[in-house]
Amino acid sequence: MSHTTNTSAPPVLLLVDAPTVAEPARAPGFRAADPHAPQVQVTDLGVSRGDGVFETIGVVAGRPLQLEPHLTRLTHSAAVLDLPAPRADVWRAAVLAAIGAAGGGDLSVKTVLTRGVEGTDRCTGWVLATAAPDMTRARQHGLRVVTLDRGYSSDVAVTSPWLLQGAKYTSYAVNMAALREARSRGADDVIFTSTDGYVLEGPTASVVLRAAETLITPATDQGILAGTTQSEVFTFAASRGMRTEARPVPVAELEHAEQVWLCSSVRLCAPVRSLDGRELTVDRELTEALLAHLAGRGE
Repeated sequence: MSHTTNTSAPPVLLLVDAPTVAEPARAPGFRAADPHAPQVQVTDLGVSRGDGVFETIGVVAGRPLQLEPHLTRLTHSAAVLDLPAPRADVWRAAVLAAIGAAGGGDLSVKTVLTRGVEGTDRCTGWVLATAAPDMTRARQHGLRVVTLDRGYSSDVAVTSPWLLQGAKYTSYAVNMAALREARSRGADDVIFTSTDGYVLEGPTASVVLRAAETLITPATDQGILAGTTQSEVFTFAASRGMRTEARPVPVAELEHAEQVWLCSSVRLCAPVRSLDGRELTVDRELTEALLAHLAGRGE
């Protein structure tokens, strides 16, 4: 599968002046800014408290992947944090403008919405397009993964909604700490588990495992993100006559799975080649077909 990654593409930054319905809309609602110059105030609550939400959109050959699901999830995350509703039309136009200004190719486009400078009642928003990192090794050779206890039960979203599970918020310190822990153990990535023994998600990815001709992912009612890429994985599976299930997955089921993938917007999908030191089977034909499908889905 060929890609058009342009590692020399300079970053493109657009500041979104009307990120939510709380700010007055003036067309087009965003403007170009210097990505190498300071743009965000130190009193912005997204900086000082991690009080904001974001999405990362993969772009292949100039085509944004699952753009509408990403915008929908941005709106959902904002609602969970009691932020004003994002102006989807402005964010959509800003993402497309950033991709055009970056010259296409393979990109990573990050949309960030924060509560803004403390005391102003105005949100802050920006779109940053950068060259996509090279994911060839992860896709072709697979990942070494460890399981880590997330410290929550699987019903945390119901029992403790103030913990904001199921929202993609900007405070990723715990997720990054988990990845550092994985690397200290000689692994590449993490699959979180719940205290009551269920599989959740990775720090930056959805989990998909295979049982015979069925692809399975943990249900999102366990306080995990609805995966935009994982949804397309299930579309691919259906096209090949495979069954799909989104349901609670006991840890024991993961421990006995022979094929597992981590799926995310920029990495697309990468097979897990070892889990807690146990070697797994990598179905290279299925993985290549899945990658081709995911890369061909543009909005």
